Amino acid sequence: MRIRKLIFGISPEETTFARRGFEGTGRLRERLEEIGRNFVAGYHAGLEENNLPNLILKLDSVPNEFRGFAYEGAAMALALLDRVTPWPRDRWETFLAGAGQPHTYMLHVGLGWVFARLPMLESTRRRVFNGLDPLLRWLAMDGYGFHEGFFGKNDRSLTVAPLRKKDPYAPRAFDQGLGRSLWFSRCGEPEKISKMIVASELHRRGDLWSGVGLACGYAGELQEDGLGKLLQACGEFRPQLAQGVAFAAKARQRARNLMPFTELACRIICGMSADQAARLTDAALENLPAVRDADETPAYELWRCRIQQRFAQQKALKT
Repeated sequence: MRIRKLIFGISPEETTFARRGFEGTGRLRERLEEIGRNFVAGYHAGLEENNLPNLILKLDSVPNEFRGFAYEGAAMALALLDRVTPWPRDRWETFLAGAGQPHTYMLHVGLGWVFARLPMLESTRRRVFNGLDPLLRWLAMDGYGFHEGFFGKNDRSLTVAPLRKKDPYAPRAFDQGLGRSLWFSRCGEPEKISKMIVASELHRRGDLWSGVGLACGYAGELQEDGLGKLLQACGEFRPQLAQGVAFAAKARQRARNLMPFTELACRIICGMSADQAARLTDAALENLPAVRDADETPAYELWRCRIQQRFAQQKALKT
């Protein structure tokens, strides 16, 4: 539907480095801008295409390495339409249950963009959030944080999460997405990323580095020397960085689009192959308690901590 694109469309120019004021040149900048173009293309396909099989055909025509970003964009569009149209109201859920299942992590992140883009009552946001998978729903807050970092002011400070009252963990998930956005705004340059994170409060740094790791492993694409610099720059937060890279490996393994740069990032930062890192995330889910109470540590954070502890132990054994 063209009218939807006219109302809700995002110009491809909005994701360019020039428009956002991001720093960086060369091959990685070109790659990150290509990611933005594929996200927007998937978003517009989701707005315009009423027929789900036809939407899938469009998304699957995107090159495999960028396909997850197109699915993320489509998920944002479908979640937005669920909020602003009277019928149907289950586009996103139908997408997730079907062809979107291999990209389930990206679909949750894409929904989080709607929290940022669409004016929404707190009660509505909570109802949508609470209806999501109890484990993966925090990825929606991650998507919220990425959006605010990517489209917010590109200055020397980091945005503070506007979510603090009823979901104590929400600011942490927000920071994980904010960390991912640094990969784009600082074009994967370890020193510049580190400078931004060091300027933040100490309690935020681990989550920010986790987001950096996820972007490094999923979006790519640093060569070996750059990954070595990133590992050095993160300092004591290597377990969090490695956990983010492992999450990226699992997301790409699940979608059957593992890339050489993911493999390289896993070997240098995680000290293992991408398949081993993905299996580690699966093993960390075993017997995970289903913690739902907002006053307790969410199961999602327990999952992340288990993975981080594995990498901390790995480092201890080496030293």
